[in-house]
Amino acid sequence: MMPLAAGLAKSLGKRIGKATGKAGESSGKLISFLSEIFRGSKMIRIYQKENKEDNKARDVINEVVENNIKIATVLIRATPIMEILTGLMIAGFIFFSGKLIASGELEVNQFFSFLAAMMLAYQPIRSLATLNMAAYQGATAFKRISKVIDKKITIFNDDKSPELIIKNSNIVFNNVSFKYESTEKKAIKNIDLEIKGSTMTAFVGHSGAGKSTVINLLPRFYDPQEGSIKIDNQDIKNVSLHSLRKNLSLVSQDIILFDETIRDNIAYAKKGASDIEIEKACKFAAADQFIKSLPKGYDTMIGENGVRLSGGQKQRISIARAILKESPIILLDEATSSLDAESEKIVQNAILNLTKNKTTLVIAHRLSTIHNADKIFVLKNGSIIDKGSHETLIDKCQEYKSLYEKQLK
Repeated sequence: MMPLAAGLAKSLGKRIGKATGKAGESSGKLISFLSEIFRGSKMIRIYQKENKEDNKARDVINEVVENNIKIATVLIRATPIMEILTGLMIAGFIFFSGKLIASGELEVNQFFSFLAAMMLAYQPIRSLATLNMAAYQGATAFKRISKVIDKKITIFNDDKSPELIIKNSNIVFNNVSFKYESTEKKAIKNIDLEIKGSTMTAFVGHSGAGKSTVINLLPRFYDPQEGSIKIDNQDIKNVSLHSLRKNLSLVSQDIILFDETIRDNIAYAKKGASDIEIEKACKFAAADQFIKSLPKGYDTMIGENGVRLSGGQKQRISIARAILKESPIILLDEATSSLDAESEKIVQNAILNLTKNKTTLVIAHRLSTIHNADKIFVLKNGSIIDKGSHETLIDKCQEYKSLYEKQLK
C-alpha cells in the first residue's frame, strides 16, 4: 500500500502545486486591478469606460474562480481516490489471505491479527495525500515570496559605523554615477558638485534629466555605483544610516500622510513632541489657521493619505512636519508644482521659514520659484551642463534660458 499511496500523493501534490501557483498569480492580478479601479474611479467615469472595466473585472474574477475551482477539484478527488485504493488493497489482502487459510498456510487468528493491524494503519496512509498536497501548496506559495524575502539588503543601518557629525552641512558629489536596476542607461553620470552649508541650491532640467535621482542619493534611498557623496568631509556610506537620515528632511510633491489626526501626522517627525512645538511648527508652515478652523482642530482625522484636505493644506502639513524635525539639511522635490497660485504663495512663504539658515536642495519645474537660489545646476541626460545664479544662466546657458522662456509664454 505504501508505494502506491506515496506515488498517488506525489501526483496529486504536483497538480495542487501548479494550481496553487496559478491561483496566487490571479489573486495578485485581482488585488492590483481593484486598487487601480478605486484610485481611478473618476477617470473611468469621465471617459465613460464603465463597461470596459466591468468586462475586465469579470475576466479577472473568472480567472481567480477557475483557478480556485481547480484547487478544490484536486482536493475533493484526493479522498475518494485514496479510499478506493485502500479498499482495493484490503480486498486483495483478504482474497490472498483466504487462499492461504484454505491451503492451511495461515491460521485464522493470525489473519485477524494482521487485518486489525492493517486497519489501524489505514487512516495514516490515507492522510498521506492530504499532507503531501498541503506541503506542495505551502512550497508553491513560498516560491512566490522567496524572491522578495531572499533579496539581499545592501543599504542598512550598521551600529558599528560612526555617527554623522554636522558642522557646516557642506555637501560634495565626487564623480557620482548611478543607474536603476530596471534600465541599462545611467540616470546620472559623472556628477561633480559642491554645495556650501546654509545655502539654497536648485536643480533644473527636463523630465528624466536626473534631478530626483540626485536628491534620492543623499538619504541613501539608493547607493551610486560609482563615486562618493560627502557631508562635511564624511562619506555617507561610512556613517550610520540612522544618523544620516536624522539630519535630513524631505518635502516632496507626492505627500505621504497617514489615516490619523493632524497632530499625529505632524508629530511623526519627532517622538514625544509637545503640543506647543507642534503648533509652533504649524504657524511657521502657515498651517495653524486652517487647522484650527477644522471641526476638531489638531485632533481632526484626515482620512487615507489626507483625502479630506486640499493639495495646499496637505503640503503645509508636510512642511510643518519637516520644520518640527529641525534637521540642518532640507530636500524639496517639486514641493509646489501641483498647487494653484494662491496656495503656492502661501506654501512658498512656509518654505522660506523651513529653509532659513539650512542647507537646501530644491527641484522645481517652475523656475520662478528659484530666483533666489544661491546656485542653480542645469541637468540634461543625467549630466550637469551648466551652473550659476539665475541671472548668469539666463545670459550664458541656452538650455536654462529656453526652459525659462517656455514658462513665461
